Amino acid sequence: MDGNATTTHTNVALLSVASTIASRITTSESIDQRLQGALKRLRLPKGLLQRVAGVYERRNWENGQKFDDAAVAAGKRALAQAGVRPDQVGLLINTSVTRKNLEPSVAVSIHHGLGLPSSALNFDIANACLGFVNGMSLASSLIDSGQIDYAVIVAGEDADEIQNNTVDRLEANSLSRKDFMSEFASLTLGSGAAAAVLGRADAHPEGHRVLGGVTRAATQFNDLCVGSVDGMFTDAKALLKGGMELVVSAWNEAKTDWSWGKMDRYILHQVSSVHTNAIVKAAGLDEAKVPRTYPLLGNIGPASIPITLAYEAEDLKKGDRVLLMGVGSGLNTAMLEIAW
Repeated sequence: MDGNATTTHTNVALLSVASTIASRITTSESIDQRLQGALKRLRLPKGLLQRVAGVYERRNWENGQKFDDAAVAAGKRALAQAGVRPDQVGLLINTSVTRKNLEPSVAVSIHHGLGLPSSALNFDIANACLGFVNGMSLASSLIDSGQIDYAVIVAGEDADEIQNNTVDRLEANSLSRKDFMSEFASLTLGSGAAAAVLGRADAHPEGHRVLGGVTRAATQFNDLCVGSVDGMFTDAKALLKGGMELVVSAWNEAKTDWSWGKMDRYILHQVSSVHTNAIVKAAGLDEAKVPRTYPLLGNIGPASIPITLAYEAEDLKKGDRVLLMGVGSGLNTAMLEIAW
């Protein structure tokens, strides 16, 4: 690959990954109930979320809970698990899509909540569902360069507003079936938070080595999935086609530098059964090594990959090879290998 599409890290370890799972369960059946007028008007059957997307439940925050507080909670647990003090952290990257204000950054409230020192760099990286992996890659480069010793990467997502706005609009307006399906993806979203701590591998032989990976862009598809708190509008068919072409292209070109055909675990961004099955087929992955969290948690944006990794961490053993994989709106893809 040309340019900086391939990255190799020499002295970076993942020390911990932790998640905060929202406690309120929102079933797909309950969303069907709220949409019964629209479904009847458009002559659409109930159960589309389950049958088409494979999403049976998603989580949402209780009243009074905030996504950035959840990210702080995940960050504190990740630091405790890693045995790293807040004053040792040199970098905080928030990768959330969710944000309540254009400024300041979400990172500043999380930096304060974690009690990080004033010397710790802190900022947001926004790249749709790939933000967390991009944040890990950037932090790894800064650790390799010797600029920092420890980094905390976080993501916290709140799907309530976008889902409520979508349901209200679909129920209130006389939309076509095409309009309904263009907003279907909004109904699969869930809330949650995650955090990871990275550090120098030579100081933490017990850590999990971050080896490197690839990124690739197909930004001619920048208008296929466009979202805000008002709603997320997608051309699902074109998005799936463009995304699979991008993944296959990156996967094949990566073979020059990487051998990912027989990993012990593939941690995919959790979108739906359609997208997961398509990636498994396109890349020829072993389906048994692809865990799925979307059926009960939905699509939690950039927090999906670290939340799924946190679920799998207890079952991984030393020497296992793990590949983080995802496609984000725009379109971009990223793959990052970790030696457990």
